[in-house]
Amino acid sequence: MELLTIRHDDFTMYVECGKYEAIWGKAVRNVGSENLLTTYTWTDGVKSAMLGDEPIKNGSQARAVFFDNAEYPIWVEFGQHVSKAQFGSMLQTDNDRFSFRGHTLAGFINYGNEIGRSELQLVYYVGKEQRHFKLGYEVLSTKLNYHEHWKKIIEDIEAEYRMLSLDYMKRTFHGFSPDTKGDTPELIWWSIFAGEQEKFIKACRSIIERPRHRLKGYEVFLRADKLKRMPSSIENELAEHRREQAHLYRVEEHLQSNDTQENRFLKYALSQIASKYEILKQRIEAIRNTSETLKQEMDAVEKTLKRLERNPFFRTVGRFKGLTQESLVLQRATGYSQVYRTWQLLRRAYSLNDGMYRLQSKDIATLYEIWCFIEVSHIVRDQLGINVDVDHRNRMEMNGVFTWELGKGEHSRILFRKDGVELAELVYNPKHTGKENESISMEHLVVPTVPQKPDIVLQLTKDDIERGMKMTYLFDAKYRINDRTDAGVDTPPDDAINQMHRYRDAIYYKDNKGSDSTLKKEVIGGYILFPGNGTPAEVAKAKFQQSLDEVNIGAFPLRPNDAENRKLLEHFIEELIGKASTEILEDSIPQKGLYYISTEPKDEIYMILTLDDKVNKDIHAVLDGRADSIVMGRKGMEETKDIQSVRYVAPIVPGGQIKGYYRILEANLTEVADANYPMRIRFVVDDWHELDIPAKFGMAKWAFRGVCKNREEFFEHCRMYAVQ
Repeated sequence: MELLTIRHDDFTMYVECGKYEAIWGKAVRNVGSENLLTTYTWTDGVKSAMLGDEPIKNGSQARAVFFDNAEYPIWVEFGQHVSKAQFGSMLQTDNDRFSFRGHTLAGFINYGNEIGRSELQLVYYVGKEQRHFKLGYEVLSTKLNYHEHWKKIIEDIEAEYRMLSLDYMKRTFHGFSPDTKGDTPELIWWSIFAGEQEKFIKACRSIIERPRHRLKGYEVFLRADKLKRMPSSIENELAEHRREQAHLYRVEEHLQSNDTQENRFLKYALSQIASKYEILKQRIEAIRNTSETLKQEMDAVEKTLKRLERNPFFRTVGRFKGLTQESLVLQRATGYSQVYRTWQLLRRAYSLNDGMYRLQSKDIATLYEIWCFIEVSHIVRDQLGINVDVDHRNRMEMNGVFTWELGKGEHSRILFRKDGVELAELVYNPKHTGKENESISMEHLVVPTVPQKPDIVLQLTKDDIERGMKMTYLFDAKYRINDRTDAGVDTPPDDAINQMHRYRDAIYYKDNKGSDSTLKKEVIGGYILFPGNGTPAEVAKAKFQQSLDEVNIGAFPLRPNDAENRKLLEHFIEELIGKASTEILEDSIPQKGLYYISTEPKDEIYMILTLDDKVNKDIHAVLDGRADSIVMGRKGMEETKDIQSVRYVAPIVPGGQIKGYYRILEANLTEVADANYPMRIRFVVDDWHELDIPAKFGMAKWAFRGVCKNREEFFEHCRMYAVQ
C-alpha cells in the first residue's frame, strides 16, 4: 500500500510497506497511538504531500510511517529533464539498494534497530546542475515509546558512562544541547562541524574578501621633498639641514594592516579545524560501508579548507597568542562572529537533552542491552545493602573510529564487597571458550564446543557450604517481542528462551588448578530480559514466569519507567541473594550424572548421612558396617551438591549414634518405589572403619547436614559429640 506520496517540481515519490497494518497494530498495542506521531519536513520544490488520503503540511505532525525492522520500497519517478539520480545515504549499502533506470529511481530501506530522526536524501542532476532533496521524519519503535523510553535509557547510560550512547554511520540522529560540564569527544566535534562547515567556510571567505584592518605606525627615513606632512618634532632639524637635500628625516607613517588580533584568531582556528578534519576524515574513509557520495563531500570540504588556509591573505598575519580581552569584532562583525561561534561550539561538551545539534547514537538493541546490564547492577547493589562496597571496573574502549564501546568480559567486571568479603560479581558480555591458550572471561568456566556469549553473568558468592562457592546465573537482554501473547501479556521470542537452555547445557566448570579437573555442571538458571508490557498480576500468570520455579529458566519484562514490573526482577534477585546454598541447589535441576561443584577443591570429604528405612531395607547392616551400598533417602538430596567428590560416608538414624564410616567406591543415580521422589543416589561402599567411641550428630556445628570438608573436621566432630 502507498503510505506517503510526495509531488515535487522534478519528481513524484512513493513510499510503500506491505506489512504496515500489522506493524502499526503492534506499535499501538505496545506504545499507544498517541505516541506514534512524527513531524514531517522537506526542502523546497514540493507541490503536495499525502499521507495515505490525507494531505500533510511541511513542519506538521502526523501519523508515523517509518518503524524499526521493516522494509519500505521507495519509487521516485523523475521528469524527462532529469538525466541522473541516486540515493544520498552516507552508507554505501543503502545506496546499493537503489538503481536508476529510465527516469525512475527505485529501491528499499530498512532501518533495522535504529530509531530517531532521519532524512531521506535524493541527489539528482538537471543538465550539469546537481540538486538535492531531503525529506525529514522520525523512525519509531514498535516496542518502546521513543519520546519517553529512549530518553530514559539514554539518561541512565549517560549517568553511568558518559558519551557511551554515541555512535557514527547511523541512519538516524537525535537532538543534543550544549552542556557546561564534560569533555568533547572527537565524534561530537565531527558531528557538530558537519552542520557548521558550510557556514564556517562562507564566513572565512567573507573575511578574506573584506577583512578588518587597523592602522599601524612604521618608522621611515625620508628626504624633505618626500615628506607628506611636516611633523612639529622635526621643525628644528629641518631648519638646520635645509640646504642638505640628501639629509634623511625620521618620521612615523600609519598604514592599514591585516595583522590584527581577530585575523590572527581566524588563521589559528582555520588551521586547527583543517588539520583535525583531515585526521578524522581518514578514519571515516577507512570504514568499509562509507558511501562514495559521502567521500566526495568530505574531499570537497577538505580541499576548500586547505585552499583557504593557503590564501595569500594570511602571509601578513602573525601567530595567534590568545585573546587578552573580549573582542567586539569577534562577537558581532560579519564573518568573524560565525567563525567565533563555530569555534566555541566545537569546544563545548554536549548532553543528550533535546537540542538543535545532531548527534547519532547506538542502535536501540545495543542501548537496551547496556541499559539492562546497568539495571541489574543497580538491583544487585540495592539488594545487597547500603554498606556494600562496589568495585566498578567497567571501562570504555575505542572501537577504531572515534566512538566508545563498553568493555567486555574482564574489562566490565563489577565486584560487590561488604567488610572486605566478596558477595557477588557481575560481568557484561563475557566470551566463554574451551581453548586453553585463550583468555577466559570468568575463572573456571569453559565451553568444550563452540564459544558462548551471554549478555550478563551474575555470580553470587556463598560461604554457608564452604568458602568461596559461586552460584552462576545468566541474563540475556533481547530487544524483541514474540508475535503472540500469553495470558494477555507480551512474551519473549522462543529462540531466546531456547538459547538460555543451550547456555546452561554448554557452559561448564573446570578446575585446572585443583585435583579434580573433570567438567562439572555450572549454570543454575537463565533469564531473558525483554521490553514486554503487562501488569505484574498478568505477567505472574504467564508461562515464562511460572517456568522459573519449574526449570529455573524464564523471562522478565523490563522497560524504562515501569517500576511495577521491575519489582518482579528485584524480588527474584533478592531471593537469590537471600537463599542458602543448600536451598538453591535443592531447587536446581542438574543434568543426569552431573552435579554442581564449588570453586574450592575438595579432598577426602566426609558426609554424615541420615538414613531412611523406606529406601534402605537393612538399616542395621548399614549401621554395623556390613553393607555394600547405601541409598540417600531425603527429599532432593541427589541434587544438593557435588556428590562425586564425597569420599567417605558415616551413616546414622534420627536420634541414633555414629558408629563408624565407609569408603565410597562410586555414586550412581538409582530409581526407588516412591511416586514423589523416585530418583535417589546409591553409594557403593566398602572398607568399614569403626570409631573407638560412638558419637552423636551435632547439627548446629555443621553448615550443611553433616558435610565435613576434611578428615580433621570429621574426627573433631566425633570427639566433640562422643557418647559419654
